[in-house]
Amino acid sequence: MFLRKILVASFISAALLAQAQTKAPKNWFHLDPTADKFNGMSTDKLYQTLLKDKKSKTIVVAVLDSGVDAEHEDLKDIMWTNPGEIPGNGIDDDKNGYVDDVHGWNFIGGKTGNIHHESLELTRLYASLKKKYDGKTEANSGNKKEFRKYMEYKQIVENKGKEAKDNLERYQKIKADMLDGVAKMNTLLAGKAINAENVKALPDDDKSVAMAKKMTLSMLAEGESIQSADGLKSDIIEQLASPIEHFEAQVLYQYNPDFNDRAKIVGDNPDNSYERYYGNNDVEGPDASHGTHVAGIIAAVRNNGIGMNGVADNVRIMSVRCVPDGDERDKDVANAIIYAVDNGASILNMSFGKSYSWDKEAVDKAVKYAADHDVLIVHAAGNDANNNDKGGNFPSKTFEKKGGLFKPSKAANWLEIGALSYKGGEDMPATFSNYGKKMIDVFSPGVEIYSTVPNNEYASFQGTSMASPACAGVAAILRSYYPELSAAQVREIIRGSAVKSDQMVKLPGTARRKEGPQMIKFSDLSNTGGFVSSCEAAKIAASTKGKGKSDTNWRKAADKLTSMSKPKP
Repeated sequence: MFLRKILVASFISAALLAQAQTKAPKNWFHLDPTADKFNGMSTDKLYQTLLKDKKSKTIVVAVLDSGVDAEHEDLKDIMWTNPGEIPGNGIDDDKNGYVDDVHGWNFIGGKTGNIHHESLELTRLYASLKKKYDGKTEANSGNKKEFRKYMEYKQIVENKGKEAKDNLERYQKIKADMLDGVAKMNTLLAGKAINAENVKALPDDDKSVAMAKKMTLSMLAEGESIQSADGLKSDIIEQLASPIEHFEAQVLYQYNPDFNDRAKIVGDNPDNSYERYYGNNDVEGPDASHGTHVAGIIAAVRNNGIGMNGVADNVRIMSVRCVPDGDERDKDVANAIIYAVDNGASILNMSFGKSYSWDKEAVDKAVKYAADHDVLIVHAAGNDANNNDKGGNFPSKTFEKKGGLFKPSKAANWLEIGALSYKGGEDMPATFSNYGKKMIDVFSPGVEIYSTVPNNEYASFQGTSMASPACAGVAAILRSYYPELSAAQVREIIRGSAVKSDQMVKLPGTARRKEGPQMIKFSDLSNTGGFVSSCEAAKIAASTKGKGKSDTNWRKAADKLTSMSKPKP
């Protein structure tokens, strides 16, 4: 599932009734902790110092995500274009099995369109066992262990579905009450201006009017000008659209065991994880907000006078669509990894995750395939404020099957990223970020990150979904300016150069406890104990002898792209 989804239980207080907060600069993730007093990655400083006048190679970074708007003004010039494909001719010109894959491939689409919504993996697991055990008891199940698992899934899905339905009804009622309150408030004002003096004077014995008054006064206190009741109603509808859509998706799709659009849209066999050639070439899909935002963080054109600057300055973005609104399927993830590796990507950014896995072995094999081809994987840790050391977060760098006595148990080409806040001191880690002394490698900026979204627009998102591409961008700098380094070396350089801190911080997820937040050393939230620094990483990279293989797909692609690219101004 897209890791931008943050809990919305406190949405009203956070969005409609919020007081003004100190905002970080839009480019804070590029700033330097010492010079600028923000825990950025020092990328602006890096280009001005260590990389000034230094040559680089053009590399491909694959964004495995919801899709990317390839026509965005800040991305269109850095989109990967398949050199072996003639656009729109309906022929697989390069004979890679994918027709017209000009900017990448979409593994969650088909001849009839694209998948937008999906159920959760937990729900799919429950649905698969429901056919077998519905109406049975443990005594006559024939497989007591599997039956118990079925009952476990059943209870969670049904409870979560009911909770989602209750939340949906609650927010729908809040919306109705708010709109009713505004209408009544407008009647009471009798044509008077909607200003603080007039609104305060209104009686608030009616509950809906009291809610409308509180919201209106809060907005006025923040300096907003309210011209009409209709405008106020539009604001309410807009602000409540997100939580209502969130819970509607849970009710209709995510916790609905009977929902399955896969057969009629994709037409593949979802149980065959090793089926390769399906999907379509629509790399944007029905909602590319998340993937476009991720792509911009990595590589939006720098210093072009529009929008924002990405982290890496010599990258081509390959869009591989495999993540719906719901849980991604392991089959699609595995195929997305293989496709990106085969077509020359040197880094894969994966800003998604889920709590259950259908076929982890298939994903593990794809990760090993990437490792064999010297490709680095950067993955978001998740937004549940959970300890990933306790498991339950997929995909992961730990292999389900080791594969032999001397085979590695973890992927050496994998970076797991937690989210860093722009705030200092005890608020350094993002309140929502997952953490883990064993499983998380490093933290990078993931709060209020300003980047590209579809239709030439820009927005600030937050999540480990944003932290992962921030780190992937630094990895892309290293692979571009120091292409002789292997994926494993880049991984270790980023880890080894992390800015370490023993600052006592609030443990994510505990900030609102009645007894106060639990305090922990920042260094105990990951195995490096630090956050990403592009300058420190480049210093180490400059003095490291590369061990990368010279004949990999990505280096061949980099050589070809570099020879085709225009010289930098």
